[in-house]
Amino acid sequence: MEIKKSEFTISSPTVQMCPKDNKAEYAFIGRSNVGKSSLINMLCNHKGLAKTSATPGKTLLINHFIINNEWYLVDLPGYGFAKRSKVMQKKLEQMISSYILMREQLVNVFVLIDIRHDPQAIDMEFINWLGESNIPFSIVFTKADKLAVTKVKPAAEKYMDKLRETWEELPPYFITSSEKKTGREEILDYIDGINKQMKE
Repeated sequence: MEIKKSEFTISSPTVQMCPKDNKAEYAFIGRSNVGKSSLINMLCNHKGLAKTSATPGKTLLINHFIINNEWYLVDLPGYGFAKRSKVMQKKLEQMISSYILMREQLVNVFVLIDIRHDPQAIDMEFINWLGESNIPFSIVFTKADKLAVTKVKPAAEKYMDKLRETWEELPPYFITSSEKKTGREEILDYIDGINKQMKE
């Protein structure tokens, strides 16, 4: 898939205020500081589309970007940011879960994981919750350029082996680097394939 046009549409504090049309939506979410904005900008080949911030955890709304006037890329707030107040954390959790559970246009959730780290409980809990809720999702490993080339694939496999302990069927996964544009074509082809299936 070639992205010819990508633009910001709306920031919504609740799922009810999201766009009213029926275009397919692909949501991106991960822990704060996982490199989400950089990944979105890399996928869309649009520097500055999603605001990257020196302060992690800045996304506090549901951000919609329209791609090729055909589908939406949705930037969701990160989860597990320690410096937020309990009230704020709860509010964000409710916003995220209500969007994921109630949004009929949502086709797939891309869960971003920093490939350099061992499986973290917070990511596992979120992934298991998606599975229990029957939400289609994929895993996107970020920051692959920060590891030696020989360690990238084993790190991803180690993560998937951890999931295999509780999952019968594993979700698709992608290895990415925003710096080197690794994984861009694979993710866009995956989205393109789903969009074409839905039209059939």
